[in-house]
Amino acid sequence: MDRGVNGGLYGEAHRFSVDGEIGRTLDRFEANLRRQGATHLLVTGLPMPRRTMSRLVVRFDWPDLRYGGHLLEVASGDGLLGCCLAHPRPFGVVGGRPVLDSATSPGGAHPALGTSDLLAAAGGAEAVLIAVPIHDFSPWQGCVIVAGPELAVGPAALDEFHYFCKAALRALLRNGRVETARPGDLSERERDVLRLTAIGKTAAEIAALLSISQRTVHAHLQNAGDKMNASNKTHTVIEALRYGQIRL
Repeated sequence: MDRGVNGGLYGEAHRFSVDGEIGRTLDRFEANLRRQGATHLLVTGLPMPRRTMSRLVVRFDWPDLRYGGHLLEVASGDGLLGCCLAHPRPFGVVGGRPVLDSATSPGGAHPALGTSDLLAAAGGAEAVLIAVPIHDFSPWQGCVIVAGPELAVGPAALDEFHYFCKAALRALLRNGRVETARPGDLSERERDVLRLTAIGKTAAEIAALLSISQRTVHAHLQNAGDKMNASNKTHTVIEALRYGQIRL
């Protein structure tokens, strides 16, 4: 990994907060990732349940090594996106297996990777890949995924990528270069109802606290459940937490 004269990606991350190159943030972000060895790049928001990737993809350049072309789009159900949704920490993939993932021991298999067209297009079992989930800007969630045979994959490299990507996404969000509203997001009132539900409040208590009727409380719960593709109230709360719609 090329650390450069300013502390590598840590130094470049600092530049996002102090310089005035707002219009070039995304280009500089990509250029730095390329210098680390990225030949494939995806910067995107993570989709809500049963929603497409349209409007969420910020930058996508993914040569398909299987066919000598480029992937034209990324599927919302891609296994790598599922891993990014499930895990808050960055992880590498080498030899088709995750490494240094906080939820999986090094070398352990992860079934979702077998469903990833992104991984297959980047070389499958031969691919070297780094995925950086971004869950710091709730309710927006996103990820940065890069692949390339020269990428360094290790604890220090993953921490550096994580710090750099968060700084870049913070700048892009602040400057309106990333669409913050995801199709399927809960409304503020639906979030209010679910937050209170999550801490054990009854429909009557929620109605009193929010100055609405119990019928309206149940309507918000039903609407939220439909958006979360959930089977019951408890499942709705769990999915809302998983998709960053509420925090406790």
